[in-house]
Amino acid sequence: MEKIAIIGAGVSGLTCARLLSGKYKVKVFEKDSRPGGLIKCERVNGSLYHLCGGHVFNSKRQDVLKWFWSLFDRDREFLKANRNSVVFMQDGNIVEYPVENHAYQFKEDMLQSFIKDLVQMARQGEVYPSNFEEFLKTRFGETLYKAYFQPYNEKIWDCDLKQIPLSWLEGKLPMPTLEEIIYNNIKKVEEKSFVHSSFWYEKSGGSQLIANRLAEGLDITYGAEVRNITHMGKGWTVEGTRFDKVIFCGNLKALPQILEGVEVGNAADFISGLAYHGTTTCFCEIDRNPYSWCYLPSREYKSHRIICTGNFSPDNNAPGVSTGTIEFTDQISEDEIRQNLARIPLQPKYITSHFNKFTYPIQDSETRANIRHLKEQLEPYGLYLTGRFADWEYYNMDAAMGVAMDLCKNIFS
Repeated sequence: MEKIAIIGAGVSGLTCARLLSGKYKVKVFEKDSRPGGLIKCERVNGSLYHLCGGHVFNSKRQDVLKWFWSLFDRDREFLKANRNSVVFMQDGNIVEYPVENHAYQFKEDMLQSFIKDLVQMARQGEVYPSNFEEFLKTRFGETLYKAYFQPYNEKIWDCDLKQIPLSWLEGKLPMPTLEEIIYNNIKKVEEKSFVHSSFWYEKSGGSQLIANRLAEGLDITYGAEVRNITHMGKGWTVEGTRFDKVIFCGNLKALPQILEGVEVGNAADFISGLAYHGTTTCFCEIDRNPYSWCYLPSREYKSHRIICTGNFSPDNNAPGVSTGTIEFTDQISEDEIRQNLARIPLQPKYITSHFNKFTYPIQDSETRANIRHLKEQLEPYGLYLTGRFADWEYYNMDAAMGVAMDLCKNIFS
């Protein structure tokens, strides 16, 4: 039986390990003390804290759904919820999300300006944007761009929106036509095309339940930061142990330093230039509210959204409190967090905070081609890449599962 090493016990690594165990002898190396990667959760003062965001599950891929529900009791272990998200606009108005479907909720002056934009867009006809900024302006108009899309996205990405290629954001943004925007406002149509417009969420334990379940029965060595992957003959050694193949689900930036025995040309140069953002999450008590996500375009504070994780399950809140996770791009000190909280909606009260250095991979126009070329160089040797920071793709949990499933089916079936 062939031996396979999997580097990383996040969603991608755990998915690969579960799919391949039994057919192969699989060993997982995880540098942390528990599984989960970006979906880890922990209890703080009796409430559930998502250390990075607020992870929920759904998928448009039937194979992902079938596999996932083979591991869980949907009725006993999960709740089904509809997304109830709003935007706290800079003018003080609260508008349902997505904003372009709810123009009838705008204040009068903004509504009139938005209508003028729609007329101008109709006269202009079809346009073909080449970057994120152009897309936002031509798809939603100058009014919404300045009031919401520009300030919100600049807070998330902390870069010139012209630098963001559209290919990277495919499937992650609303892509309504002008006709759909007008129709949705007249008919007051709710947004149902997003994967997570409805979602399942764990009754207890949050997304850590998913990580723990995926990890059950697997051979995982925790506290094992891999510092050496060496190609030898027809196989590999990982930290001195021999394997036939390796699936790397870690951070691509670490690969040039730990990979030996394979020449990959100029890959180290493009890998060192890969851009990314981290996230500081602040776990807070917040005012009771009916929301799931609250988007924050205002430039009065640095946070870009509140994830009302306390509303996802009754078990997420300690008795008598309502909690949520407030996100900031990159690292921010506790003192600065507390200063920001005084200006953020829902009167958040600081409980604790956590910084993840790597949460959002940032692509340029050459990233995908470079990584595809790197994979073509590595795969003949039996080294495979998958995962958010191995592929340098902005995967949600279900997308990470799907890509890992594709790898296992195409390479190992």
